[in-house]
Amino acid sequence: MATETFDRSILERIARFREDTLAASGTWPAKRRLAAALRELLDGVCTTDASQADLLDAADEIRTMAARFASQPRMAAAPGVAEMALAGMETFHDRSPVVGLSNPVAPPLDLVPDPGNGIVHGTGRFGRAYEGAPGCVHGGFLAAAFDELLGMACIFSGSPGMTGEITIRYRRPTPVATELRFEGRLTRVEGRRIFTSGEIYVGDDTLTAESTGVFISITREKFEELDRARASRVSDAESRVRDPADR
Repeated sequence: MATETFDRSILERIARFREDTLAASGTWPAKRRLAAALRELLDGVCTTDASQADLLDAADEIRTMAARFASQPRMAAAPGVAEMALAGMETFHDRSPVVGLSNPVAPPLDLVPDPGNGIVHGTGRFGRAYEGAPGCVHGGFLAAAFDELLGMACIFSGSPGMTGEITIRYRRPTPVATELRFEGRLTRVEGRRIFTSGEIYVGDDTLTAESTGVFISITREKFEELDRARASRVSDAESRVRDPADR
C-alpha cells in the first residue's frame, strides 16, 4: 500500500479518537464506571457457587435497578456510532459492543489506528463470561472482534464501510482472561469493495486466529439515511409505550 494515497484528513481525525474518547464529559464517565461494575458482575455470575437464596436476592435487586433505569429518560440522539467500520464519520464509540467503554457487553478491546504504518493494533482480554470451550474464548466473540478490527482498517481506504463478508481461520484455542494482541490492515480496494485482513495473538506472539474481510464503502448520505431510520424506529416505539391503545 502506498500511504500517500490515504485521505490524510480522515486518518488524522481517527488517530485523535482515543484522545476524544478519554476526554468524554457529561454523564459518560459515570456510565463507564457503571459498565465496568456490570462486567465484574457478569464475570462473577458465570463462575459463582453462591447459594440459591443469594442468587434469588441478587436477581430481585437487579430487576429493581432495571425498572429504575426503564423509568429514566432516554437519549434523544445517541452520539457517535457503535461500530469502527463507520469511523471517519464520528469518533465516539462508547456504545460499541466490542470496544465501548460504556457498554457492559464489550470486553472492551482497545483498538488504535497507526497511520504511520497503515495498521490497526490493539490489546484486550475476554473475561469468563465469553468462554466457549473450557478456558477458551467462544469463536463467535472472536468473530465480533475481527469484524471491529477489520472494519476499523477500512479507514486506510479513505472511506468507511459496512461488512460484506468475514472469513475466519481458528488456528488454536484463544484463552479467556488472558491479554491478547490484535493487528489489522487494509490489503486492497476494488471499486466499492474494501479488502482487509488481521490476526489475533497471545503470549509470545502465538497466532490463535486470522481473518480476511470484505467491506462495502458507503457515503455520508447513506449513513445519515440509516441514522434517520433508527431515529424513526425509536420514536415509533416510544409512541406505542406512551399510548398502549395503539398496540
